[in-house]
Amino acid sequence: MGKIKEAARELPVVAETDVLVVGGGPAGLSAAVASAREGVQTLLVERYGFLGGNITQAMVESIAWYRHEATVEAGGIGAEFEREAEQVGGAYTDSESIGRLIDADMFKYAADEMIRRAGVTPLLHCWVVDVIKEGEDLRGVITESKAGRQAIIAKVVIDASGDADVAARSGAPYHQAPKDKLMSATVGFGVSGVDVSAFRAHVQQHPGRIGDWATETAKKENELFSAYFTDVFNRAREAGDIPKDVMLDGYWHALTDAGEATGMNLVRIFGVDPTDVWDLTRAEIEGRRQVMWALEALRKYQPGFERAKLRTIGSSIGTRESRKIEGQYNLTEKDVMNQAQFEDSIGIFPEFLDAYGVVLIPTTGRYFQVPYGVTLPLKVENLLVAGRSVAGDRVSHSATRQMMCCAVTGQGAGTAAAVSVRDKVKPREVDISRIQKRLQEQGVRIS
Repeated sequence: MGKIKEAARELPVVAETDVLVVGGGPAGLSAAVASAREGVQTLLVERYGFLGGNITQAMVESIAWYRHEATVEAGGIGAEFEREAEQVGGAYTDSESIGRLIDADMFKYAADEMIRRAGVTPLLHCWVVDVIKEGEDLRGVITESKAGRQAIIAKVVIDASGDADVAARSGAPYHQAPKDKLMSATVGFGVSGVDVSAFRAHVQQHPGRIGDWATETAKKENELFSAYFTDVFNRAREAGDIPKDVMLDGYWHALTDAGEATGMNLVRIFGVDPTDVWDLTRAEIEGRRQVMWALEALRKYQPGFERAKLRTIGSSIGTRESRKIEGQYNLTEKDVMNQAQFEDSIGIFPEFLDAYGVVLIPTTGRYFQVPYGVTLPLKVENLLVAGRSVAGDRVSHSATRQMMCCAVTGQGAGTAAAVSVRDKVKPREVDISRIQKRLQEQGVRIS
């Protein structure tokens, strides 16, 4: 393919702010709320027309399915997600844990209310496409929207895009596995017309277990209940109802008295690079095709789903893994598996892994501390990264990609950004004790 040269032009500055958060998923929402609550001007830019990230766009209801009686967590804004959903009638019982399932559509409203009360300025339907730099200092970003190409100036930028988009465009070093090694992408969906009583009775007679699908555990997980089913899709493949090479299996989440299964996580699309628009296009279309295969298989072979009807499809494909920054500190497998402690801890996260077939459920109270250094990219100043793109290796990603851990890094980054602005120092130079003090006053457990 050829190239064209884009003419230089002056851009209007649409906003100037103390802290700019790019991306409104669990990490970005937490970062923006934390920053604004600290009293600094905070702008949150989101490419979709709503906040919540994978909770809302990909319909991932189970943000805390790992939680059991002995689980130790950070609390903070992540825990508020469940309470906010509860208050608006958008939380359900989780059959797998003592956590709460979150209704995707109701959380769109709950997230709006969270930022409104915190004093965050939202800017929706807006893409960040480039950055403004002076030497190593990040000064702002370039956006594209229906309003055209514009600029936003900020003292500190938090990249919560999920794909380290701002960090990559800023020249910060990062790594990304080849797409055939990345975790799969998923199109979530929900159905109505379910005979919930019949389905529950069938599940009670044929309960799933984590050991049915996990390839590696600590053994204590094997007999824990899992809302997982695969036999129905095996039968459909054998009957020729779905192609032999299509992997349909997975989990049901909330069941309602109205006969709804609100969140179905059954579709797996492999070989997807979430930073490649052609791959995303293919995955969206193929994912919806597989949703229809899954629905037909459920109708034919799953007791309770005989009259099931498609209720909704996720508004965007859910992705699990792409770019990860090289950070001031890179979290390791040893850290997450051995209760690591750090002087610059900004929160804790349970010893919970779920990726690449490895599952470890925090039933014994073990946890590790999350260091501030994983949010600090190299070679760029005035930039913090929160969410699944924080610095770490493959196994640590199994923990840091989890939405509740994204909320931990988001709240830490948002608080650090606010302290940085108030103290008039770069995020890399901020006094970590001041960040920790503010986090503890916000109710975050850091040790």
